[in-house]
Amino acid sequence: MDVVRKRIGIVGGGQLSKMMILEAKRLGFYVVTLDPAKDCPSHSISDEHIVAEFDDPRAYVQLAKKVDVITYEFEHIHAKVLEDLEQKGHLIYPSVTSLKVIQNKYTQNKRLFENDIPVPRFALVDGPESIKRLGAPDKFGYPIMLKSTLGGYDGKGNALVMDENDCEWAYNLLGGNKREIMAEEYVNYSREISIIACRGIDGSRVIYPAAENSHRNSILDTTIVPARVSDAAVKNATKIADKVMEVFEGVGTFCVEMFVVNDDKVLVNEIAPRPHNSGHYTIEGCLANQFENHIRAITGLPFGSVELIKPSVMVNLLGENDGVAQLIGLHEAYKDPNLHVHFYGKGESKQWRKMGHFTVVDDTVKGALERAERAKNIVKIIGV
Repeated sequence: MDVVRKRIGIVGGGQLSKMMILEAKRLGFYVVTLDPAKDCPSHSISDEHIVAEFDDPRAYVQLAKKVDVITYEFEHIHAKVLEDLEQKGHLIYPSVTSLKVIQNKYTQNKRLFENDIPVPRFALVDGPESIKRLGAPDKFGYPIMLKSTLGGYDGKGNALVMDENDCEWAYNLLGGNKREIMAEEYVNYSREISIIACRGIDGSRVIYPAAENSHRNSILDTTIVPARVSDAAVKNATKIADKVMEVFEGVGTFCVEMFVVNDDKVLVNEIAPRPHNSGHYTIEGCLANQFENHIRAITGLPFGSVELIKPSVMVNLLGENDGVAQLIGLHEAYKDPNLHVHFYGKGESKQWRKMGHFTVVDDTVKGALERAERAKNIVKIIGV
């Protein structure tokens, strides 16, 4: 008889954790969340909630004692404590080895480059002069993207250097000599895409359809599936995503963000070792969504089908202003029977904060986009 690990610990109690738990509870699994916020989105559906800071080693030990397997909803966490737990025999997926490499953008790119996975040219920099040297025509040239190697997300921790006059302020903006900073060749891409991929404990893998992404204020705004790119680009991106899962030996759901250049060339931008915002479309758009397959992966179950049911468009609902969060326009928006709204349950709205999302499906991408455009003008999350 198969034995399934039924007690799951999740580091982080945000919307990704909440959506993981909804899938875990469908199978009767017991879930313990670790998050410092008493009213985090996953609190109301967690079987237990350890209220503690993410840098509290004792909280991780407490979590490990309560569960069979630990996973996480974001990568900027206490890897050393997780590594100690893993060495003591606790199961942690994705592995801490993968997490430690991916946490640092430089070591992430280095690992990819060493395994012949295409990435933009990159190098560590130690001051404005080293950035200027990379700006030479025979090097990267301008513009140059500067990135803090640790902790950045949604555009935070990045600075675009347009010419040599920007080198000093950009370097200082990201922390200067106090932080490790990487320079990356600026990619003049035609599309941004991402692929959600899942790998099981036994090495089995499934790859979701390529998604096309557009951003607003460096935050994901819209995801369109299937991506409007060439068949060659999709083929290349799918091969790359599969190889990434092989290289990192990740267990669970990963997201591989990529740039499409010159119609079919694809470069990896970043990897997230967890379910991802650009994979939310899978909840209504695919037979088994990214959260279900993440739970299946970490508990040793076979994967569900990643087949796309219909073309889908996902739109993030960002906070319009600061205040107590209130969802408006739902009744009017739901006159479209193909619309599905997800309100994450965050009590406080902040401008540009991810408060929810909606997905629409249609027989065509054009139809889904038209439905999404109508909904964007109706359903909103405001602060009151």
